[in-house]
Amino acid sequence: MNCDIIIFDEPTRGIDVGAKQEIYELINELARQGKAVILISSELPELMGMSDRVIVMAEGRISGELKKEQIHQEKILELASKAQEVMS
Repeated sequence: MNCDIIIFDEPTRGIDVGAKQEIYELINELARQGKAVILISSELPELMGMSDRVIVMAEGRISGELKKEQIHQEKILELASKAQEVMS
């Protein structure tokens, strides 16, 4: 690929486990090549396993940013629910 930033929007939604693994390998290879990969996913295990940084959004607003060592399901859900509380 001849670009520096690649965006994947729900790349594994509705596909089988084997195909998911192939997509994960592709994403990891692009990152190893120095490409910036933006992964948009509603699957927390996928985000936690693939990301160096997670930006949590809710209702169109950024509610928090987590670095690799901070990425935990509880923290992601906390940031997502705080954003929803603010919007209420």
